[in-house]
Amino acid sequence: MRTWTLAVSVCAHAAVVVAIYVAPIFATTDLPAPRRPLTFEAITPIATPPIPVTPRVPQPTQPTTQSFPIAEPPELPPDTPPAVPDVPPDLIAPGGTGVPAIGLAPVGDPVAAPPQAPARKDPVRVGGVIRPPTRISYTEPVYPRLAIDSKKEGVVILEAVLDEEGAVRNVRVLRSIPLLDDAAVQAVSKWRFTPTLLNGTPVPVVMTVTVSFQLAK
Repeated sequence: MRTWTLAVSVCAHAAVVVAIYVAPIFATTDLPAPRRPLTFEAITPIATPPIPVTPRVPQPTQPTTQSFPIAEPPELPPDTPPAVPDVPPDLIAPGGTGVPAIGLAPVGDPVAAPPQAPARKDPVRVGGVIRPPTRISYTEPVYPRLAIDSKKEGVVILEAVLDEEGAVRNVRVLRSIPLLDDAAVQAVSKWRFTPTLLNGTPVPVVMTVTVSFQLAK
């Protein structure tokens, strides 16, 4: 085994040696020329013309302000009061100065201030210490013809607001009968009651009024 390995190694080395010496003989191309050293050409400097410079103009200086001394006069003249024109004798009242007063109201009857409207009072509801007023004027409700033909009867309940003098100012329906409501409101609006007092002062009140409609038998 070692003899075979040695023989192969000798043959390989011999082939390499032969190739080194035989290969140049069969070469057909020229060898590349050796590189030449780089040469630098001299650069001639270019002369630049001088740049003209504009001379700097000096800025004008501001003139200095000349100060003048202020001299105080040695003496000041006394203040002279303005002359007051003479008042004609017919404008001077006895005991007066003759100078008209400024900012005073002209003499005459004082202007009366407009009367202030009385404060509005909210109506109180009848009940408890508030006793119901007494009716002193009565207008009978007119039975509507349509209700008569329909044989409509019943009681309409209203809420009436009375002023301090007992007059009816507002009426609204609490329990309605459609054919009889308008007749009941029109009649109650014309009623009148005694004034209602609270601590001795008349006050507006709210009370419930019933109007009964019944057909004759």
